[in-house]
Amino acid sequence: MSPRKIGVTEVALRDAHQSLMATRMAMEDMVGICEEIDQAGFWSVECWGGATFDSCIRFLNEDPWERLRTFRKLMPNSRLQMLLRGQNLLGYRHYEDMVVDKFVEKSAENGMDVFRVFDALNDPRNLERAMRAVTKVGKHAQGTICYTVSPLHTVEGYIEQAGRLLDMGAESICIKDMAALLKPQPAYDIVKGIKDTYGADTQINVHCHSTTGVTLVTLMKAIEAGADVVDTAISSMSLGPGHNPTESLVEMLEGTEYDTDLDMDRLIKIRDHFKAVRPKYAEFESKTLVDTNIFLSQIPGGMLSNMESQLRAQGAGDRIDEVMREVPVVRKDAGYPPLVTPSSQIVGTQAVFNVLMGRYKVMTAEFADLMLGYYGECIGERNPELIEQAAAQTKKEAITGRPADLLEPEWDKLVEQAQGLEGFDGSDEDVLTNALFPGVAPGFFKTRKDGPKNVGKTAEQLAKEKEQASGAAQAVREPIQYKVTVGGRSQTVKVEPA
Repeated sequence: MSPRKIGVTEVALRDAHQSLMATRMAMEDMVGICEEIDQAGFWSVECWGGATFDSCIRFLNEDPWERLRTFRKLMPNSRLQMLLRGQNLLGYRHYEDMVVDKFVEKSAENGMDVFRVFDALNDPRNLERAMRAVTKVGKHAQGTICYTVSPLHTVEGYIEQAGRLLDMGAESICIKDMAALLKPQPAYDIVKGIKDTYGADTQINVHCHSTTGVTLVTLMKAIEAGADVVDTAISSMSLGPGHNPTESLVEMLEGTEYDTDLDMDRLIKIRDHFKAVRPKYAEFESKTLVDTNIFLSQIPGGMLSNMESQLRAQGAGDRIDEVMREVPVVRKDAGYPPLVTPSSQIVGTQAVFNVLMGRYKVMTAEFADLMLGYYGECIGERNPELIEQAAAQTKKEAITGRPADLLEPEWDKLVEQAQGLEGFDGSDEDVLTNALFPGVAPGFFKTRKDGPKNVGKTAEQLAKEKEQASGAAQAVREPIQYKVTVGGRSQTVKVEPA
């Protein structure tokens, strides 16, 4: 009996550098290895969406649409995959339905194949329009479950959620473990439960980060339960708050009844490419290797670094432990939302405010909107006293309907806003860029003609640093004599090596 093939989604071109080095990797450091990635045998290649769109225009002076078109040209044999925040698209607010339709349409036209659609609150109403839009353009709609742990989150609940996604037309289901909380046994139980309930042919993809140190085992148990595709990152772009190594998965499955069919010779070339590239971005590197505190705090690495930054800015960097204890309190009050963009930022910032100013003495506008239902529904009941406080502060009413239903048609208005901008090229893509990031896009349009800028260090800079380090090391291997003159008197000082 031949081994069951396990598909692999390689995330080095998107989530790996988003998790490890603040999404700073420039396109020039990716194009040279695309041919090998294209021929390695991956089920899909995640290369767009998430924070990459923002980072392209904010830091790299790159057109994110041109990045997608380039990937499409360089990887003609691959399924290109993106991460899409449902009704938020790639921004930080809800967009009206026609804007969602237009974004999906243009993403597909520019080369996207697989749309991994998620919502920070797991509210299916925030997924429906984007899922329908993907199906309409004939692309792969992957309905996503954001995995989290709380007294209300159960295996049975996740299985039911998968059913709702399938009813929306999901071609596959993704279990998205953004904080490395998914332990092996729950992974097995959820995957097996979905397969048993909805049929063995239900495709299940499993996405895990590696921060807590347990999730390579999680991937194995998920595979044993029937998972069809798992996400990994090439080893030179793996671990820490990133993902499990691709080659390690391949080796782990050797001798089992499962096989990835990946080309190991090509994987080695991909590994060596990113091994050479990674030092350029050392200043952006996460310092986290393994963090088992996440099992207690539920705080993903990116959220932790954001809270630390907020505290340092207030001269309260030593109060991070208080904030970590406050996060579960705020999360419970909000109805136990999963902690993923943007809910992680909303909950984390409110926890910081609570510690610095007193519990809910100051409520952020975003947390008030979360409490009032403007981001959608959470699994738990929201604190009624805080709902009243939020309503009084914002002069808004609490809502129970789909938030996007309150939005007026806005496409024509967005087109009009973009037309007056210097450097606007007249395309729907530029309209969407400005709609997603109106505070950043106008500046990008002005400088786009200057071409991309690489925020990492050049090969020459790295070589010079290495040479200087080598010279410094050499200098202490031999005695050095200095002539020192103080007050007209000269002394000879001899420095011996350590």
